[in-house]
Amino acid sequence: MRSLCAVAAAGAILCGHAIGAQKWRIQYFYDEEHATLVINDLAFPSAARGVAVGYIDKKGNSKAVSVTSSDRGAHWAVAGLHEIPVSLFFLNETLGWMVTPKGIWETRDAGKAWEKLKKSPEGLIRVHFLDEQRGFAVGTHKSAYETADGGKTWQSIAAAEEVKTTAEYTSYNCIVFANGKDGMITGYSSPPRHDGGKPHWLEPELATRRKEWPHISITLDTRDGGKTWSSQTASLFGHIARVSMLPNGMGLGLLAFSDAFEWPSDVLWLDGKTGKSSSVYREKDREISDVLLLHSGGAYLAGVEVVGRLQHSPIPQALKILHSEDLHDWKEMEVDYKANAGRAMLRAAPDGSLWVATDTGMILKLEPPINTDGHR
Repeated sequence: MRSLCAVAAAGAILCGHAIGAQKWRIQYFYDEEHATLVINDLAFPSAARGVAVGYIDKKGNSKAVSVTSSDRGAHWAVAGLHEIPVSLFFLNETLGWMVTPKGIWETRDAGKAWEKLKKSPEGLIRVHFLDEQRGFAVGTHKSAYETADGGKTWQSIAAAEEVKTTAEYTSYNCIVFANGKDGMITGYSSPPRHDGGKPHWLEPELATRRKEWPHISITLDTRDGGKTWSSQTASLFGHIARVSMLPNGMGLGLLAFSDAFEWPSDVLWLDGKTGKSSSVYREKDREISDVLLLHSGGAYLAGVEVVGRLQHSPIPQALKILHSEDLHDWKEMEVDYKANAGRAMLRAAPDGSLWVATDTGMILKLEPPINTDGHR
């Protein structure tokens, strides 16, 4: 896998799924008066076990929580956590890690109990483990680490530090491995812009005139399971927010834009063999926040409807989920009319069932589900 930064023509055809009468139905919704559940991440370590993490905001007070299910999403239970979670990563049915701004927590019972790793780095965004011992972590202030002892100790990745950007404005926000050897870390450097300090939703006219500036986009690539990394940078509008890869190195990447641009997001097809990429979906009235490429074929996008001239609204909008068999023809799927979000995340469980969680406290399931062999 080369750089995600060079945009050039590349085509792809995937084996497709017929979506028929499938519908995304709400399986869980946190509905408490004067309180909001913000889900930051969702994982399914097994077909039966689902784990969502985030926080409940009640009158300005935040409480870290997990929302878990042990019966394939039929019932969900809320439990308190010690620190507000940022993201999750599960290696198998029981072993997983939770990232918080203050460190890394480990579970060995599928999220029933969490234990904080001693001396884990702070300011992290994501972790990724290849096995119980070998893992990687990335975050703010140009931080990227590796561990060879299950997180007991962490060492900086030299290639990440060598990138010529200011650490204060540089973040690594994504780690993905296509297989045990080929992987990438993505990040960006974006110095602050000074425009009076007011939120743009308070002044929508100003927000529509505040044009997106190019950022320094960073890609770290490995071909040997993270033993060595090579870095590439490029000036790019937006930043790479999500990546979904197949074992052959092909995948989807999501470019997110923070200010006014021709469209609020751009989904790219990534060719890991050539390093080329091309746009496969971008619409002015759809802001995509996650992408999912299935091993068995087919691709899904999750996002929200853009209403009016303000691309990034603080008010939740209608949840939109799209499916494509060939990455060219995208069809909007039927979604529960009550579902709304500011940000949505797509996940596939080991049994092939597909799920979406939102930052508005909703968890939805695609019914009837798709099996991993492509049949219902």
